[in-house]
Amino acid sequence: MRILVTGGAGFIGSNFIRWALSDHPQLTVVNLDALTYAGNLQNLEGIPAAHHVFMRGDIRRREDVDGAIGDGVDAIVHFAAETHVDRSILAADDFLTTNVLGTQVLIEAARRAGVPRFVHVSTDEVYGSLAPDAPAFTETDPLEPNSPYSASKAASDHLIRAAFHTFQFPAVITRCSNNYGPYQFPEKFVPLFVTNALTGEPCPLYGDGENVRDWLHVEDHARAIWAVLERGQLGEVYNVGGHAEMTNRQVAEHILDLAGAPRSLIRPVADRPGHDRRYAMNPDKLERELGWTPKWNFADGIAATVSWYRTHEDWWRAVKSGAYRDYYERQYGGRLS
Repeated sequence: MRILVTGGAGFIGSNFIRWALSDHPQLTVVNLDALTYAGNLQNLEGIPAAHHVFMRGDIRRREDVDGAIGDGVDAIVHFAAETHVDRSILAADDFLTTNVLGTQVLIEAARRAGVPRFVHVSTDEVYGSLAPDAPAFTETDPLEPNSPYSASKAASDHLIRAAFHTFQFPAVITRCSNNYGPYQFPEKFVPLFVTNALTGEPCPLYGDGENVRDWLHVEDHARAIWAVLERGQLGEVYNVGGHAEMTNRQVAEHILDLAGAPRSLIRPVADRPGHDRRYAMNPDKLERELGWTPKWNFADGIAATVSWYRTHEDWWRAVKSGAYRDYYERQYGGRLS
């Protein structure tokens, strides 16, 4: 089997590739990534070159996508996206061109090449914000995005749905809750707090810290995507959740305790504009139809995550300093802008 993974040098994409090649050693992955700031080739160190072909390219460019598909692939798993809400609030242009136009370029390329399977990886944020006592999101809930990021992802979901209904495009959509685990870019909540706690730096917590998220270990997410890739019904949406709702403050305190750092490192900061109060995912459909269940509970998963960052200090220090950008030059002889 030969699959194209977009955004495979990012956090979730690289973890998916690692898991998939470990669990399916005969698989070949073509990895198309533009290597924007969040793409890091060091996330892929140690992966056998015989089964992993890296191609630097942009999903917004037809020639890059056609080149990655080449003579054909058995499936496309589409991770590539701009994902950081704060960045989308400051400037939304890249979110619109990458997440919306880039997805349309991929759809058209996959249709031309007759790719038989397409998994579009989306997010719980497209559903909007849940009231404290509301039931968890299901796949039939309306999309009510509240940030430029989530609006761009909702738009890409709609493009996938439209392609399925108009052209019988063989796509499936997954929507996941907040991921955590190894190789996550340190601007995100969990790795920022872990790495700051390990170095005794302040840990900025938005608002009152009572925003609620459902936490999913990235390995469980990878397993869910593979289940959908293999057995998901075309045209359907599958929610992926970790059964682990917690407030941001609870997560922050848990991380500091595991890192052996004082909770006084938590520094309340002004809340993010339009900050959604609560997300929660109901993954019953995925569990019932495809037999997937999360293996990681949050306590074990976050402990393993803190341990990983503790033992991979060179990785996150290189990311925080920007030195990780030099890796591409050493490996491929090119410069990253």
